[in-house]
Amino acid sequence: MSLHAIQWEKHRILCIDDSESQLCLRTQILKKDGYSVLSATTASTAVHLLRENVVHLILSDHMLSGTTGTQLAAELKKLKPRVPVVLYSGAPPPTMQDVDCFVNKDEPVQDFLSIIRDLVSRYCK
Repeated sequence: MSLHAIQWEKHRILCIDDSESQLCLRTQILKKDGYSVLSATTASTAVHLLRENVVHLILSDHMLSGTTGTQLAAELKKLKPRVPVVLYSGAPPPTMQDVDCFVNKDEPVQDFLSIIRDLVSRYCK
């Protein structure tokens, strides 16, 4: 594990995607960078995990089964308004209400991790 990864290992990210392969890939990338990751494939699981755990950042796909990332963000912000919500999708949503950042899925992994690190350092002091 790199020194950089050790610096971030105390931060937990809630990662949400209804595609298990995408969720697994993103989880592996975040864990390799030293984050603790909780994974959810449904909005209801995400809500439950957020209620039951300390979470420092939420990373969600925008197009989820039965809801959108922005709708889920609004629900999650009601529970923990200070936790930043990042939407990770192929196209930006029509509204960014309750969303702190948008990251395109085409973003190179190092750029994606740089954005996550920046948000964690800004919001998790």
